[in-house]
Amino acid sequence: MTPEDPEETQPLLRRPDGSAPPGRRVFLAAFAAALGPLSFGFALGYSSPAIPSLRRAPGPAPRLDDSAASWFGAIVTLGAAAGGVLGGWLVDRAGRKLSLLLCTAPFVAGFAIITAAQNVWMLLGGRLLTGLACGVASLAAPVYISEIAYPAVRGLLGSCVQLMVVLGILLAYLAGWVLEWRWLAVLGCVPPSLMLLLMCYMPETPRFLLTQHKRQEAMAALQFLWGSEQGWEEPAVGPEHQQLSGVNAIMFYAETIFEEAKFKDSSLASVIVGVIQVLFTAVAALVMDRAGRRLLLTVSGVVMVFSTSAFGTYFKLTQGVPSNSSHVDLWVPVSAEPEGSAGLAWLAVGSMCLFIAGFAIGWGPIPWLLMSEIFPLHVKGVATGVCVLTNWLMAFLVTKEFSSLMEVLRPYGAFWLASAFCTLSVLFTLFCVPETKGQTLEQITARFEGR
Repeated sequence: MTPEDPEETQPLLRRPDGSAPPGRRVFLAAFAAALGPLSFGFALGYSSPAIPSLRRAPGPAPRLDDSAASWFGAIVTLGAAAGGVLGGWLVDRAGRKLSLLLCTAPFVAGFAIITAAQNVWMLLGGRLLTGLACGVASLAAPVYISEIAYPAVRGLLGSCVQLMVVLGILLAYLAGWVLEWRWLAVLGCVPPSLMLLLMCYMPETPRFLLTQHKRQEAMAALQFLWGSEQGWEEPAVGPEHQQLSGVNAIMFYAETIFEEAKFKDSSLASVIVGVIQVLFTAVAALVMDRAGRRLLLTVSGVVMVFSTSAFGTYFKLTQGVPSNSSHVDLWVPVSAEPEGSAGLAWLAVGSMCLFIAGFAIGWGPIPWLLMSEIFPLHVKGVATGVCVLTNWLMAFLVTKEFSSLMEVLRPYGAFWLASAFCTLSVLFTLFCVPETKGQTLEQITARFEGR
C-alpha cells in the first residue's frame, strides 16, 4: 500500500466530527508561507512607482526610455513563467517547504542587483531574477497552505495568498510615494528575508511527507500544526483567464496611466487603487468558505465586464479627431470642454476602482486556490507548474503588448476586448468550474476521477 492510498492517509488525517483541531500553529505556518506571495506582490508593484522615478533619474543613474520601461515592467513575468516550470519540479522533488526557502535567494539577489544597478541591463537582470522567485512562490505557497489546512478554513487561508500579494503591491505603492527606486529595492529584500527566517521553523506538509514514505515525520508535522496526531479528513482550471482580463496591464502601469490621464497626484491615486484591492481581497477571504468559489467568481466576472466596458466607453467619449501629428497619445483624452473632461476623468477612476474591486473578490484569489485544490498529489507539481507557466506567459503578453494592442484597436477597443474575455470567464465559471467549498482534497480528487 502506497502512502498516497486514501486508506493509508485517512486514519492519520481525519477528525470524525469535522470540527477544527485544537492547534493554531497552522495559521503561523500559513503566514510564513504567505510571505512569499507578499514578496511576489512587492516585486509586481515595484515597477509602478519605480518607472516614473527611473525616467527622471539624475546624473549617471540608469534612465528608462519608453522601450526600456516597457521591458522593465514586463520582464518580471517572463522570469515568473520560468519560475513556474522550476517550481513545478521543485515542489515534487524538494518539497513544498524547501521550495519556499529556495525562492528567497533570487528575491534578495534580484533586488540587490537592482539596488546596485549602473545600467539598464542590470535593472532588467534584477527584475528577471525577482520574476523567477515570483513564479516559484506563486506555485509553492498555495500548495503548501492548501495541504496544511482543513476544509472549514482552507478557503480563508488559501485566499490569504492573494491578500498578501495585494498587500505587497500596496506596500510598494506606499513606499514608492516616499522612496526613490534604489531604496525601494532595498525594502524589497525584507519580506523574503523574514520568510526565510520563519519557514526554517515550520514543518513540511504532512501529505508530501506521506508521499515520501515518512509517516513518522508526517505525524510530527500534524502534532506541530494541530497539537494532535489526529487531524482532519484530508489525505491526499488554471488561472489564465486572470491575465486576459487586462489586470496586469492596469496594475503594472497604474501610476503611469494616472499620470498620462492628467491626474494631479498619480501616486496617491495608485495608493487608493491598492487600498481598494486589499480591502476587497480581505472581504473575499472572509466569505470564501461560506459563499463558495463559483458564486464569487461569477460576481467578480460580471463586475469586471461592466467596469472594463465603462473604461472603454470613457476612452471612446474622450477620443478627439486625429491631428496631422505623427504621434498620437493613446492615453491622454482630448476634450473641448475642461469641465466635461473632468467629469469623464471620474468615470475613468470609478471604472478602474470598480474593476480592481471586482477582480479582488473573485478572479484574483480563487484561481490560485482552485489550482492547489483540484490536482491530486501525484501530478500536483507538474499540473500546477503548467498553470503557473500559462498564467505568467499570458501576463507577459498582456503587459508587454498592451500598448501595441491599443495602437491597433484604439484604447476603447482594447478595453472592450478585455470585457469580452471577462464575459468568457463568467461563462467558463458557470459551465466548467466545480464547487470545492467544504470538501476535503480527497473528495475533490475522487470527484474528478469518477469515484
